Amino acid sequence: MTKEYDDNHECDCGCQDDMDVIYLTLDDDTELECNVIGTFEVDDYEYIALVPVDDDQVLLYRYEEDEEGFDLINIEDDEEFEIVSEAFYTLFVEEDLDFYEDECFEDYDEDFEDEE
Repeated sequence: MTKEYDDNHECDCGCQDDMDVIYLTLDDDTELECNVIGTFEVDDYEYIALVPVDDDQVLLYRYEEDEEGFDLINIEDDEEFEIVSEAFYTLFVEEDLDFYEDECFEDYDEDFEDEE
């Protein structure tokens, strides 16, 4: 698998202007454009969460960076994958839910109350 990094977002919708993009070349030479959700650390290793542009399945990889670039390494161990998945959920999914509950729904509730 090869990786190419691109931080340009060519969509005019404004939906993901701040997201970085990585292009993965899979074993069958197909290219997969993925948005970078973020990187995070678990047990002294860095991991990266990606989501393909045309899909909603999150891809998790071990992430290693050096002066020459970076590598994405498949997580082969089931136990490691479970731990990393739980960390991802806690850091990104629960955090987003808290944000929406605190920020977005608060504004929505205020707008709704004004209409009554």
